[in-house]
Amino acid sequence: MNDTAARPRVLVIDDEVQIRRLLRVTLEAGGVEVREAENGQLGLTEAAALQPEAIILDLGLPDLDGIEVLRRLREWTQIPILVLTARDLEQQKIAALDAGADDYLTKPFSGGELLARLRAILRRVRTTGEPAIVSIGEIEVDLPARVVRRAGQEVHLTAKEYALLRLLVQHRGKVVTHRQILRELWGPHAEENTGYLRVHMLHLRQKLEADPQKPKHLTTESGIGYRLWEG
Repeated sequence: MNDTAARPRVLVIDDEVQIRRLLRVTLEAGGVEVREAENGQLGLTEAAALQPEAIILDLGLPDLDGIEVLRRLREWTQIPILVLTARDLEQQKIAALDAGADDYLTKPFSGGELLARLRAILRRVRTTGEPAIVSIGEIEVDLPARVVRRAGQEVHLTAKEYALLRLLVQHRGKVVTHRQILRELWGPHAEENTGYLRVHMLHLRQKLEADPQKPKHLTTESGIGYRLWEG
């Protein structure tokens, strides 16, 4: 990572000034452009605005738990994330990886190992250039901000309605099965409760479709699931 013409931009989310200073020195010496955020909420905002090539994330943040920051990031991006934390229990490492971390390094750490792990996750970049704000006809979904608008006006959705819409946005153009939606939104024991889905889909259509009885975007694949059409 010593080619200054193509220096990867990395966002460091950590509340400790000394750690951020150490990371900046280490990363810049390794040819990395560094941006910083001192808490989770600022980190989420900066990640959306900067679109960095990678994120180094501390779990012990003052406002949001690092696991929650991970989950929120993974709602809209596949930017590689390296967790850097003092938490060294196995279950905490597993929780971070399950929430979407690409790798995990505990403090104290060596600069050489940090750069090696960062190079490794950058080689495995999975980001596909997905936009942070998705427009479907008159519907606009701002994934980082969790804001939905129709014809420029903000629409209030319940947590489950938003989760359903977000899932369809992430798979837009493809059929998402009843079972997949139920499993992701309500858990593995709810896979047969399709009545939940019908109610929430009805409410989504009433809030977002011009004609909820003849939906243009939130369509039903009979007996299978739902599909979000962009046309």
